[in-house]
Amino acid sequence: MTKKKNNVVEKEEVVIKFVGDSGDGMQLIGTIFSDAAAILGNDIATFPDYPAEIRAPHNTIAGVSGFQVHLGKIKIHTPGDLCDVLVAMNPASLKANLKWAKPGANIIVDADVFEDKANEKAGYKTNPLTDGSLSDYNLIAAPVSSMTKDSLAAMNIDPKTADKSKNMFALGIINYLFNRTLDHTFKYFEVKFKKKPAFININKTVLQAGYNFAETLEAIKTTFSISSAKIEKGKYRNITGNMATAWGLLAASERSGRPLFLGSYPITPATEILIELAKWKSLGAKVFQAEDEIAGICSAIGASFTGSLAITTTSGPGLSLKSEAIGLAVMTELPLVIVNVQRGGPSTGLPTKSEQSDLMQALFGRNGEAPVIVIAASTSVNCFYYAYEAAKLAMEHMTPVILLTEGCLGFGSELFKIPKVADLPAINPPIAEANDKNYKPYFRNEKTLVRKWALPGTEGLRHRLGGLEKENITGNVSSDPINHQLMTNLRAEKIEKVADFLPNQEILGEKEGDLLVIGWGSTHGAIYSAVDELQKQGMKISQTHFNYILPFPKNTAKIFKGFKKIVVCELNAGQLVNYLRMKFPQYQFMQYNKVQGLPFVVSELKDKFNQILKEK
Repeated sequence: MTKKKNNVVEKEEVVIKFVGDSGDGMQLIGTIFSDAAAILGNDIATFPDYPAEIRAPHNTIAGVSGFQVHLGKIKIHTPGDLCDVLVAMNPASLKANLKWAKPGANIIVDADVFEDKANEKAGYKTNPLTDGSLSDYNLIAAPVSSMTKDSLAAMNIDPKTADKSKNMFALGIINYLFNRTLDHTFKYFEVKFKKKPAFININKTVLQAGYNFAETLEAIKTTFSISSAKIEKGKYRNITGNMATAWGLLAASERSGRPLFLGSYPITPATEILIELAKWKSLGAKVFQAEDEIAGICSAIGASFTGSLAITTTSGPGLSLKSEAIGLAVMTELPLVIVNVQRGGPSTGLPTKSEQSDLMQALFGRNGEAPVIVIAASTSVNCFYYAYEAAKLAMEHMTPVILLTEGCLGFGSELFKIPKVADLPAINPPIAEANDKNYKPYFRNEKTLVRKWALPGTEGLRHRLGGLEKENITGNVSSDPINHQLMTNLRAEKIEKVADFLPNQEILGEKEGDLLVIGWGSTHGAIYSAVDELQKQGMKISQTHFNYILPFPKNTAKIFKGFKKIVVCELNAGQLVNYLRMKFPQYQFMQYNKVQGLPFVVSELKDKFNQILKEK
């Protein structure tokens, strides 16, 4: 076979989706390709999509695992709607994901596995590769499995190992399709398998074989090129939201001078924060994997009492279990960061799917009057900054802070410019000084109502804290009804005063118009893209996105005044919109909700906004 000449088309952006059985390595090749794209200067956003079943039956819809990457030379705000290229390694993955491919998209499949039995198991009555059902796409039916084995024949590799390597053959085809060299991927193999050189040779051989095969394939008449994005100079890396959260907490520990302690119990999709922080003993991080969620948060409260930046991480079901202990932290007025990486609920729900399911729980899910600060990250990258902010607010205001992220942010990744810790905002915990004769456990700053943090062992600062109601100033146990009313009011007022230290809520677009779109958390990118496209069409539409939810920024009500209609978009049944109705009853809020374990896509938001704008 000889090399052929292709048309090369320059693209601003593309969306590629890798799908296959759980054991086909789609997450791996998606990550490798994304990392290489980042190194080459493309902006990226990724969306891994895991099956909830640990060992779903082979070649079934339930067992399909996917990884979507959106890359370009322009700023990328979402993982993309429909894909330009779909890599499907078995019939079930094609069946489940064809709806996400654009008309005319390149579809790369492993033709070897589309046998009658496998097709039937996936729900096909005929072979989709030959029945004409894919005529609207550019089908690249490659014998991936057999050619992988053929490429390794001279190395005497066992069939099982060869089969596990077929994902690299598909990655080789993709690299050719997008005119990417294999150098970065080769370097990845050399680092990852440094102690297993045989694996380096296996993966390099198969990757090169896939690339060489694509060079000779007549089905590929056009290849694509994506130039580097114009980005600010600096040190970058492709980072997941969970890793960014861990790094933000580490930075807060360094900036505040308080040692970091994490007490947590593993839970999807938050476990990677625990894993990442465990790597950083060199920075003074202490990580305790507790026997359950309650032990995790209680150990963190104990660490906070001793003067540590205390953190506990979880997802929705775990937040439920932590609720009484959060109340203890409210009562003792100790700083504590609770990171909740949200997933679909209720109960065990959808462990590997993303949902904005826990806002009401974060706001109200405790017995008694137990207000805490609630903030939310909105991109994988700003998980770093809002984790840092959560730690800053917790320590400076002596209160628990719940940081809400989401599965799609925690698992997803973006290009992150690494900041200098010294350039981040200062963190100044109100630590009591030794032998302070005026010290009392609940003596407060008049402006902020914040009490001082007395570290055990400090001369002259002996005191008691606990879960029974405390007398104002002294901290003695009290059942006096007037004192209980006073302490309840003080704790609530302290949280409301945090608004004095928050930035103003911003509007993206004009301050007046026909429609204001409100969102929070991970919906930012999709809403921004939809609103931006409609603004370019001349429509009077703007966006405001909430990261600070309890308390709201002080100018929140003022923003709402300038718009004829307001719609709140959420990946739940309407939690923020109902909270807004409680706080701002003078305004009418429409809502648009999606509860499918999937993020919004730009097209559905545009359709909804157009509909609202046309309604009288």
